[in-house]
Amino acid sequence: MTVLGTAETFKRDWVDGFVTAYGREVRKVPDAYGVVATDVPKRGKVAVVIGGGCGHYPAFAGLVGHGLADGAVVGDVFTSPSAEQVHRTAREADGGAGVLFGYGNYQGDVLHFGLAARRLAAEGIDSRTILVTDDVASGPSEDPASRRGVAGDFFVFKVAGAAAERGDDLDGVHAAAVKANARTRTFGAAFGGCTLPGAAEPLFTVSDTDMELGLGIHGEPGVRTVGRLAATELADELVDGLLPELPSGDGRVAVLLNGLGRTKYEEMFVAYKRIHERLTAAGLDPVHIEVGEFVTSLDMAGVSLSAMVLDDELAALYAAPCSSPGYRSDGRPAAPVRPSVTVDDTLATPQHAGESTVDRALTAALRLIEANEDELGRLDAVAADGDHGLGMTRGMRAAVTAARRCTGPAEQLLAAGTAFADAAGGASGALYGVLLAETGAGLRGEITAETLADAVDNAAAAFTTLGKARPGDKTMLDAIEPFRTTLRAAVHGSAGRSDTGADIADAWRKAAQAATVAAQETADLVPGKGRAARLAERSKGHADPGATSFALLVTAVGDVLGGQN
Repeated sequence: MTVLGTAETFKRDWVDGFVTAYGREVRKVPDAYGVVATDVPKRGKVAVVIGGGCGHYPAFAGLVGHGLADGAVVGDVFTSPSAEQVHRTAREADGGAGVLFGYGNYQGDVLHFGLAARRLAAEGIDSRTILVTDDVASGPSEDPASRRGVAGDFFVFKVAGAAAERGDDLDGVHAAAVKANARTRTFGAAFGGCTLPGAAEPLFTVSDTDMELGLGIHGEPGVRTVGRLAATELADELVDGLLPELPSGDGRVAVLLNGLGRTKYEEMFVAYKRIHERLTAAGLDPVHIEVGEFVTSLDMAGVSLSAMVLDDELAALYAAPCSSPGYRSDGRPAAPVRPSVTVDDTLATPQHAGESTVDRALTAALRLIEANEDELGRLDAVAADGDHGLGMTRGMRAAVTAARRCTGPAEQLLAAGTAFADAAGGASGALYGVLLAETGAGLRGEITAETLADAVDNAAAAFTTLGKARPGDKTMLDAIEPFRTTLRAAVHGSAGRSDTGADIADAWRKAAQAATVAAQETADLVPGKGRAARLAERSKGHADPGATSFALLVTAVGDVLGGQN
């Protein structure tokens, strides 16, 4: 991934764009790469000034506003701002009650902010400094001052801003920030490097099969390389890295699951469910929870977990209202949150088919779909989003589970259709759901070859009404229609004979073979319906995934009816 912008002008361009977008809340410091809140300086109020290199938005400029920082000074990408820039920003924010500087424990920041503090002192402006040292992976527990500051910056800045807003003097604001830092710990993981503006290659890389635990926000080395983990496994690693480091308290914690720039919010929520379970199991009470991007690293793929152990003072300061471009809170106290419990029957494969024909048929179909999941996904990826195999597997697992709760073919298929549509979602979920449910609706009473053919006719008609497809559009219908007509012809060809199970099985297998041939022949068609129609020519030469999955499903059912499963 290439970051937009060029290295030479990136800082200038994004700061200008930021103050243009949020001009009602922040303004640029004259002749400096810094921003301050529009209502500063505030006479008699301690000015909280934060900062560091850019590339970490919403840290640092995005946290300037009421109840947070009064100003932020911006360096080049991953580079400390100069002492001159810090000095100018602090002078712009100062309201006569002194300045609290807050930043991560990096040598460049320490030097330049330190020089700026000396200049302020020479001018008669008092200042204090809080170095954030929350990253447990960057130093030993017996020497916390050697650790670097990462996503825990947010907690410390929030507390300092609230203390200044309530009117604390400089020593009081500093003391609150020091307490917040002492009670904050962070542990992170990365699984993809970040790319500097104008660069064609990432600053560092992580193997596709690995994760780096403890890796810093600039690509500093991690403490351990592990194989790529699932969300719940990663959640366990983060919690296990954090719990031994947390200071003692009454159990209340503020929790932050922070995205480093490329990790999707949905992925973080998947991990947070497990994180919350583990924290509460350890006797902690997450009274404030944040999931999102707070301290990023350009386009790095990864997450970090931070926790701040609360006492009455920190809880009140953290809950205080605030408003900034990057974070807002109305100050409402957090209600107790219990871990969510989801009953999901789609995750595990039902292992053993039951006694009923419907159960055995659906289970056989599930196993055949699972065996072909990757191929169905490959076919779908040619001109769509590649999720057909996954959706079919998820839907069939739910269908099997739902059918087992019912008795009688009609009720089983009705339940299976509803569950399939619910679990699979999307167009295929709805269409397969109607096929199963409508087939079940036609099987009330005695099941004969004729009633089975009628049920399939009605299901195909419902499918066509719902999906609006026509033969030749390269959809599932191009396999359904040959299946339906062949089944009807085979049933009529057996007229005059008794409706034995062998007759039904023979007719179904002939129809399934016709569906299989028709599904293969869809490779010669171009799509006329759905998302794939936009990339019609790309689809030429590849079978339709829906027609293919339908052929697999009816083939598995035919094998069960014929006694092969």
